[in-house]
Amino acid sequence: MAQQKKRVEDITPMEEDFGKWYTDIVKKAELMDYSSVKGCMVIEPYGYAIWENMQHDLDARFKAVGVQNVYMPMFIPESLFLKEKEHVEGFAPEVAWVTQGGDEPLTDRLLVRPTSEVLFCEHYQKVIHSYRDLPKLYNQWCSVVRWEKTVRPFLRSTEFLWQEGHTMHETAEEAEAFTLKMLHVYADFYRDVLAIPAVIGKKTEKEKFAGAVATYTIEPMMHNGVALQGGTTHFFGDGFPTAFGITFTGRDNTLKHPYETSWGVSTRMIGAVIMVHGDNNGLALPPRVAPVQVVIVPVAQHKPGVLEKAGEITAALGQKFRVKLDDSDNSPGWKYAQYEMQGVPIRLELGPRDIENGQCVLVRRDTGEKTTVALDDLEGAIAQLLDDIHQNMYNRALENLRSKTFEAHDYEEFLEIARDKPGFIKAMWCGDPACEDKIKEDTGGVKSRCIPFEEEHLGDVCACCGKPAKHMVVWGRQY
Repeated sequence: MAQQKKRVEDITPMEEDFGKWYTDIVKKAELMDYSSVKGCMVIEPYGYAIWENMQHDLDARFKAVGVQNVYMPMFIPESLFLKEKEHVEGFAPEVAWVTQGGDEPLTDRLLVRPTSEVLFCEHYQKVIHSYRDLPKLYNQWCSVVRWEKTVRPFLRSTEFLWQEGHTMHETAEEAEAFTLKMLHVYADFYRDVLAIPAVIGKKTEKEKFAGAVATYTIEPMMHNGVALQGGTTHFFGDGFPTAFGITFTGRDNTLKHPYETSWGVSTRMIGAVIMVHGDNNGLALPPRVAPVQVVIVPVAQHKPGVLEKAGEITAALGQKFRVKLDDSDNSPGWKYAQYEMQGVPIRLELGPRDIENGQCVLVRRDTGEKTTVALDDLEGAIAQLLDDIHQNMYNRALENLRSKTFEAHDYEEFLEIARDKPGFIKAMWCGDPACEDKIKEDTGGVKSRCIPFEEEHLGDVCACCGKPAKHMVVWGRQY
């Protein structure tokens, strides 16, 4: 038990230093390691298994709406990148350049993809000819590189893993509808798989993606009241298709430009899971992405029949759940602490007396509650318990979101909330970016998160300047 105590002491309490708490968890739970390349990380097996589970579920959701996977090159010629001016200006400070190949300097520099709009457009220009070729619904799973000034594991890194969808449509209405459809795919995934509620809506003009006509976002709240941009979808209009000469013969036999969308989520979602559900004992993983859903810990495993029975249960449960049997020679106390640290949703304890009585003990990671279950009823009990854990984790996160969301009706109230109450602030806004700039400066970093789809009427004037209001906006600090 001394080792268990030490593990808990190794985690800085989140109330003391949330940033240090986060870093302690990603290291102690063996999610990642630092590499010799500044800003890049090694995603360790346990962390990568979480990503694989996310990827597997999302990929099925994409395919269900007709999306196909492709793969684009990681290098983009500078001449190609420069075809879309607004897009280039947005990414220029973050681009990594390749200037030499082998012993020869490159006449056309290459950039390592920060995103792949231009590569998709180059390809689409070659394969789209008629309205019959539309829609084109493509996605790729890959890594991208953005030269971040400030890095933090999973949240911001120089290289990160993500998916990026890029689609082409016959009409603007169809493209915008698909942009919103993919946003709701993300929101459903956050709710049903990650057990994370979120505010969803439209970004302001100031905060939209470079080159987009409109950007939509999913904004979950972390345990400490700070927002994390969880995923975005973009309606690009016909800007990129026009710049890249993408045309098709329409139903009326005239040449037209298609309309484009783009959408993506990344390994940042692992950071969201940590900061929404984790506690001072480590990770708490939602069952549907947990690499191990049930860990079996034999008690007094040196006694006859214990390991054999544990192995039998592992084989039976492994047909339906992700199960691990820890038959190492570490003490049960050490194992309890280890799997609590790694956020395994259910721990199954099995000893000689349990076997004699035809039962075992199930321990929930989210509440610590222990339940004695008959071995004959084990499969059904675990299935129900995993669903209960998911719902409880979601309800806790929803309560955190609700309890840390405040209303501001004038600027004095807005500044007071921003100073004293971590969380989201709902306030009316006139639509002027100058008010966004003023709020960010006066509060030391509070920004517009989104204009939610379900706007509330909190008054007739902007909380910042007092001019007539156009929208209710959710504001907050962000990672």
